Amino acid sequence: MSLQQKQVQDYGENPIAVRDSDNYQNEYVEGFVEKWDELINWPARSSSEGSFFIDTLKEHGAERVLDTATGTGFHSIRLKESGFNVASVDGSVEMLVKAFENANRKDQILRTIDADWRWLTRDVQERFDAAVCLGNSFTHLFSEHDRRKTLAEFYAALKYDGILILDQRNYDLILDEGFKSKHTYYYCGENVKAEPEYVDDGLARFRYEFPDNHVYHLNMFPLRKDYVRRLLYEVGFQEVITYGDFQETYHQHEPDFFIHVAKKAYQKP
Repeated sequence: MSLQQKQVQDYGENPIAVRDSDNYQNEYVEGFVEKWDELINWPARSSSEGSFFIDTLKEHGAERVLDTATGTGFHSIRLKESGFNVASVDGSVEMLVKAFENANRKDQILRTIDADWRWLTRDVQERFDAAVCLGNSFTHLFSEHDRRKTLAEFYAALKYDGILILDQRNYDLILDEGFKSKHTYYYCGENVKAEPEYVDDGLARFRYEFPDNHVYHLNMFPLRKDYVRRLLYEVGFQEVITYGDFQETYHQHEPDFFIHVAKKAYQKP
């Protein structure tokens, strides 16, 4: 791959026709990955989400955590700094390289694993107290078969009493009323625009514009909240609690993001 190819995304002649779970590897080109942390703004995101994920994991007695969507390492590093034993998975080698570099700058060493969620347990044989799939990452899967297969793999990677924490954008709001993000919790970068360029029931194409005028895109599937909850139950999770922007009580269309905490623990009838 040439240097130019590493910097430029290629969606072909009809970008909104690209609806393929495998396309994420082509989307996270080196240039986009290098700018990803500008989009997140680590200090602002740390402040906005507080200790929600850390507290939730501790409440469930988790020690070994599988970060299934490591990205540039934000949550893996925070979890390691909080004392968790973390394995960091991503399907983008570019992301894993960046995550490892970010960890080194914070005197941490990540155990990184390049793996596709759909065959996760082929590459990760261990079992974990918890798995996290954060950063709206589950939305990269375009077919229901891929989503069910992935959730089944997450389930299998957990110990008998493990939990999965999975987040998603509030696509219900985007589909029903249009885009109204407050940019408060997840994408906190200053002067970075992250907005949908095109939306229908099968695609949310987001446009990311940076202060230096570089523009990148992500094609994602607009997951409705209740659909994700149903899938979690159908693959075997016994209890699912959904939070809106880290609050358990919320109005359906208010949050920017939903966070699902799914429990594998057996529940007596």
